[in-house]
Amino acid sequence: MRSLNRVVALIAGALLLALGVAGFVVSAGIGFSQAPGVPLLGVLNTNPLQAVVHGIVGAGLVLTGLLGMRPARAGNTAAGTLFLLLGLAGLFVVGTPYDVLALSGAGNVLHLVAATVLLAVGLGAERPG
Repeated sequence: MRSLNRVVALIAGALLLALGVAGFVVSAGIGFSQAPGVPLLGVLNTNPLQAVVHGIVGAGLVLTGLLGMRPARAGNTAAGTLFLLLGLAGLFVVGTPYDVLALSGAGNVLHLVAATVLLAVGLGAERPG
């Protein structure tokens, strides 16, 4: 497996799956889309809806990473785009009734960093010939 897209998809997917599972564990007992959610790792807020999103995106990235370079490239680009949108939306919805994903400032930074890495790899590495 010499594909940077596959490696990044597998690593990011595994991390997101772990984040999703941890989110479910710490947010047990709160409303599905309750904001501000509950703290995760001391600085991130989460709720069950955000845990589901992380789990689905993580599973998708692992799957595309296992399927090959082209699917991994598409998965990285799609996940990067989603995280870019979440990071930008978080700038406007944190603390409002529209914050159904329990976003926070630290979460916004994490989403924008993930978007940068996933989009850089998905759009810049290993262009199919």
